[in-house]
Amino acid sequence: MTGIFNKFNSLNILIIGDVMIDSYVWGKIDRVSPEAPVPVVQVTKKENRLGGAANVALNVQSLGANPIICAIIGNDAEGGDLLSLLERAQLSSEGIISTEGRLTTVKTRIIAHNHHVVRVDAETDTNISEDLSRLVQAKIAGIITEKNIDAIIFEDYDKGLISEELITFTVTLANQKGIVTAVDPKKRNFHFYKDVSLFKPNLKELKEGLKTNIDPVSMTQIEAAVDEIKAKLNAKNVMLTLSEHGVFISTGKGQKLIPAHVRSIADVSGAGDTVIATAALCLASGLDEFRTAAVANLAGGLVCEHVGVVPIDKEQLLKETALL
Repeated sequence: MTGIFNKFNSLNILIIGDVMIDSYVWGKIDRVSPEAPVPVVQVTKKENRLGGAANVALNVQSLGANPIICAIIGNDAEGGDLLSLLERAQLSSEGIISTEGRLTTVKTRIIAHNHHVVRVDAETDTNISEDLSRLVQAKIAGIITEKNIDAIIFEDYDKGLISEELITFTVTLANQKGIVTAVDPKKRNFHFYKDVSLFKPNLKELKEGLKTNIDPVSMTQIEAAVDEIKAKLNAKNVMLTLSEHGVFISTGKGQKLIPAHVRSIADVSGAGDTVIATAALCLASGLDEFRTAAVANLAGGLVCEHVGVVPIDKEQLLKETALL
């Protein structure tokens, strides 16, 4: 695996999706508000982190590749904060478009005594205008032409950037140029990701997309559901993540369930970002689909051992792949 991991260092990865700030407020509760029967959190610490598609970029960067994000942010103070976070992380902002009339997505988590008290979301999730979508498409085409892109990741959070038209435009261009396309889908565009290299839903997303119930321990139900979405999308590969049950991968060469590794799970946040980033890099480096799924499954489990959203540690992942 060392040779494959070394190939990561030469890859350029375009990430198209919804970027956001994950804001954390830590504090303690020692009284109830006199204004309403709610706890008062006395703030002790605040921190802003890159989230959404930007966290996928952090994972790509941590694995040694060069990530380029294409996304929309608001022309607001929070948009400025996000650009500062990108700069601090040494991530390029060349594909970021700032626009009036939209909020930069911020998810604020208030945590007291190690318990998540409440989350406050500030966002716009309406579809971007046709003019803005054409501007994004031009940006994507320019990056693909100029940067010798090896893989494209769609990181979709249903915030309005990605549309059927944008998907079709990008995937068509990618397939013409032999570029790997990997998708982390959400509900709104679920059925629009046709002809992609890798479609990676989780169980909840697949249930919602097919409007059916799927027992995570029934291989018959899993195989039938994956076969259905694979045929509908004409996807080369479908990788279904099943949390503690591992991942199920379906390719042109067959199907396989890869069990999860036994771990001390601290936090599952961001695991999907790590899985899609790792899988895209493995496929772009020429690794076969089954070993790609196994490495991505391993990477997702490793980040779950840490509290909060953290990118994968490349050296740790490389060591653990020796056990595969």
